[in-house]
Amino acid sequence: MKWENIGDQPCSIARTLSIVGDRWTMLILRNAFMGMRRFDDFQENLGVTRHVLSDRLKRLVEHEILVKTPYMDRQERFEYRLTEKGLDFYPVLMSMVAWADKWMDAGLGKPVEYVHTTCGQKFTPVMTCSECGEKLNLKQVKVHFGPGFYAYQAKQKQA
Repeated sequence: MKWENIGDQPCSIARTLSIVGDRWTMLILRNAFMGMRRFDDFQENLGVTRHVLSDRLKRLVEHEILVKTPYMDRQERFEYRLTEKGLDFYPVLMSMVAWADKWMDAGLGKPVEYVHTTCGQKFTPVMTCSECGEKLNLKQVKVHFGPGFYAYQAKQKQA
């Protein structure tokens, strides 16, 4: 399978990777969640070429993860803001943070700490069951094909 077709699979991970599956896109999203909005700020902070940054921002706008809005009238200048769809990506980044903090801190500790503003406490992101609230682990989760898988299979047979 070619990379450009990865998003056509009946797989949620493959579909997500088809949009955000490269290092620059993930770092752009990290910076957007930290409040960065302007092209020049992304470029300066990341050190990515203008061409690559432009390409990644365009893709995020096309997939409605970011919205491009003007911030200057005289000279057309734009900023990039997270949409509702973009904001829903936050748990993915927080899961990556939790994993890297556990396995990649090189014995130095967390590079960034997060504080829950409601309770004022530092926290470690955890994934819980949406139904009972229990912390999830692999041994307690079964995977079943969903309706989208069967619809995809039916569509493939018709083609």
